[in-house]
Amino acid sequence: MRRSDREITDRKDIDGIIRRCRVCHLALCDGNQPYIVPLSFGYDGSFLYFHSAREGRKIDIITRNNRVCFEFDLLHDIITAEQPCGWGARYESVIGWGTVEILDNPEAKADGLAWIMRQYGGGTQEFSGETLKKTLVFRVRILEISGKARQ
Repeated sequence: MRRSDREITDRKDIDGIIRRCRVCHLALCDGNQPYIVPLSFGYDGSFLYFHSAREGRKIDIITRNNRVCFEFDLLHDIITAEQPCGWGARYESVIGWGTVEILDNPEAKADGLAWIMRQYGGGTQEFSGETLKKTLVFRVRILEISGKARQ
């Protein structure tokens, strides 16, 4: 990281940023073309969980290449200055890399959906067999993660 004075190394602090975020930006690689999507998510400390329709561009890409990058950010304030290049921001962010695993087992899918609900304050839920059947649930196994902040 270029700005080591802004690096966050404590995993508890990184986890705290993720838990306060509302959107995960998931970057995929479609051949030589990058593709990024904003998604709602769940987080259990080791995996990121997502839900999706069973088909579409995102799923097509993941089935060809399961390596992904993800990003979270919290913008706290804009710092103004006399000169345009003096402007900045107070923020916290997390970036990481991992691999996608599509969950087929109904219990694993329900667990993933429950983590998504928890992220948004929904608590635990019962998911019908029909919901589990028509919903694709996938998770990202986190392989590398780092945080950065400017207070």
